[in-house]
Amino acid sequence: MTGITKKELLYIDGITVDFDGFKALNSLSFIIYYKSMQAIVGPNGAGKTTFMDIITGRTRPTSGKLVYKESINLLKYDEAAIVGLGIARKFQRPSIFPDQSVFENLKLAAFRKKNIINSFFYNQKNLDNEFLMHVIDQIGLDKFIYQKAGLLSHGQKQWLEIGMLLAQEAELLMLDEPVAGMTDEERVRTSELLKVISKEKTVIVIEHDMDFVESLNCPVTVLNDGSVLAEGTMEALKQNKEVIDVYLGR
Repeated sequence: MTGITKKELLYIDGITVDFDGFKALNSLSFIIYYKSMQAIVGPNGAGKTTFMDIITGRTRPTSGKLVYKESINLLKYDEAAIVGLGIARKFQRPSIFPDQSVFENLKLAAFRKKNIINSFFYNQKNLDNEFLMHVIDQIGLDKFIYQKAGLLSHGQKQWLEIGMLLAQEAELLMLDEPVAGMTDEERVRTSELLKVISKEKTVIVIEHDMDFVESLNCPVTVLNDGSVLAEGTMEALKQNKEVIDVYLGR
């Protein structure tokens, strides 16, 4: 791989994670670009979760480079510091505050970014309520602002958590199977939401639902055995014999 350019947000070069002889990632190399969306797919055990763990600081690689914003070596930072750099992750199951309202959930997420979430006494002026209202509109929960988050539908909870990443002012959003358990209508709305977000942010989507991935109309990277098997559009990958044999044909 050549050096990073200004259009490249995340530069992954030769990342290997060796767990006592088992290589969860095996010289993994590819690039994530600014203000774009990238889908990551692959069979179970392909290395998708470990890939996210590396970027968010939960796991340290055995070798390789991970460069963010041209010059930041992410391997020198812990999880909390990486959040502060603008990288946020959403797990498959929504992680919200069920007894708090939609608006309060977003406020708490914003406080986390400011490193004051654990402070009992906080200054409301530290938050831009207009910005949070914009986030609520963006995720389609404007009719549920003061409703307890625990009363939302499954899909709405997923949108709320995406909104919480936006409230943190994350620049790189990593989403793990965001449409798992959603209705068809919710999947369509989620696809449209992520397309809008990716105009201003960078979005990485880990997903098994190939119809949903195709609806995103974004570049797709196929992982297998901890390495990149293929990259391209979903339409092209469906014609790739290796991808069919390893993943799509299952």
